[in-house]
Amino acid sequence: MAERQLPPYLNLAELTASQFLEVWKHYDADGNGYIEGKELENFIRELQRVRRGAGIIFVSHKQEIHMKEFMEKYDKNADGRIEMAELAQILPTEENFLLCFRQCVRSSGEFMETWRKYDADCSGYIEANELKNFLADLLKKANKHYDDKKLQEYTQTILKMFDANGDGKLGLSEMARLLPVHENFLLRFQGMKLNAEEFNAIFTFYDRDGNGYIDSHELDALLRDLYERNKKEMDIKKVTAYKKNILSLSHGGKLYRRELEMILCTEPL
Repeated sequence: MAERQLPPYLNLAELTASQFLEVWKHYDADGNGYIEGKELENFIRELQRVRRGAGIIFVSHKQEIHMKEFMEKYDKNADGRIEMAELAQILPTEENFLLCFRQCVRSSGEFMETWRKYDADCSGYIEANELKNFLADLLKKANKHYDDKKLQEYTQTILKMFDANGDGKLGLSEMARLLPVHENFLLRFQGMKLNAEEFNAIFTFYDRDGNGYIDSHELDALLRDLYERNKKEMDIKKVTAYKKNILSLSHGGKLYRRELEMILCTEPL
């Protein structure tokens, strides 16, 4: 029986950004944006195998305990799977863009300020040239040395990491994957997976006065219904923070169709 191909780079103390991406693609075999199920079992087993320098570790009762402890440490939102931001805590990169980002952007509020700054043309996307400017500023703040060739390499690597739909630019929900899980307020909405008809129905329903935008009171109703839909108790402080972050995309407190689409839809309609 052929031996399973050794996992790439798990023996390294630090990975380059491109090596990190290769590890991610190796284990996120179905490309759904998470390491889960059998992918996760393989990752934990092979990581232990490489780091311990021992033979193959077979799944056993003891291994299941290790897996539980591992997930308690790294699965920050306790959803039973590892996302890219969580993997970056397990396998740090030499450049560690995620760590640099989190040193400068510690909350969803600061994230929204960053978004508005680097989406210079207000297109609703961080395009390659805007991402390059973002990374240049980020690396300067972190006192990381780079040249233009390296900066271009970093830009392309980040696009490969986070550009889920392959359009060469980062949407709001894609860029938000740089945030720590507990700060990513967009995760509240991403499970909805709306098509154009569903989105239009939601916009029409909450734009109760039919003036073409969602105002502050209408947004309150949307957030309240979202909590009820997800069967979660409403945390007033969190809801207030979510509302503030969402309205930061608006024009004078008026959330037009395009801005709401950026919040509710993971991909453009």
